[in-house]
Amino acid sequence: MTTRDARAPGLAALAALLADETRAVCLLALLDGRAWTAGELARHAGVAPSTLSEHLGKLVAGGLLAGERQGRHRYVRLADARVAQLVEDLAAQVAPDPAVRPRTLRAASAGSAMARGRTCYDHLAGRLGIAVTDALTARGLLRTHETGEAGFALTDAGLAWFDGAGITLERAGRRPLARACLDWTERRPHLAGVAGAALCRHALDTGWCVRIGSGRAVRVTPAGERALGGLLGIEGAALS
Repeated sequence: MTTRDARAPGLAALAALLADETRAVCLLALLDGRAWTAGELARHAGVAPSTLSEHLGKLVAGGLLAGERQGRHRYVRLADARVAQLVEDLAAQVAPDPAVRPRTLRAASAGSAMARGRTCYDHLAGRLGIAVTDALTARGLLRTHETGEAGFALTDAGLAWFDGAGITLERAGRRPLARACLDWTERRPHLAGVAGAALCRHALDTGWCVRIGSGRAVRVTPAGERALGGLLGIEGAALS
């Protein structure tokens, strides 16, 4: 007699949560790492607020989103970094066909900006994220970790580099210090985990990078070009 795997019901329930395009649109939007109101997500998804509210209820109940209220507004965000990793990893497997061209100039511009640089939940992605990851690796600050799930590991020199750059690494909790995250536009791994999040937060806080509009796209500022050039030897052409 075959013993039924106790994880099967949970896996089926998770698959059912993800098997809806409106809920998928919401999860992908929330990869910017910020909290959105239900109204903002409804407009983004192109559905009625009542419809969106029903979807959000299911995602919160399923543990994929966390909700909170501030005054009259209800905000939601991804529950944690593990959910962000799940969504990004799945999205990377179904990246848009590059042969399919955007239908409008606005869509083309937005797609180009996302490919140049963006946040992937709480770390840098796109060509910017890859450039930073490659520079850390080339300088011996980051190495491929042959065992375990993380994929990357900071070297002793890497830990010293973060400390010297004034970037604090919060090591409490179970989150890996460094983790490889498959970039869905570049099809290569970029740096995630505690180190990736700290670097992204520092880049935004210091003005090395700024957000473009209200989405996930970011651009490197002149100050960021000087800082990343001095700290990692990244040429400005790789950041623009």
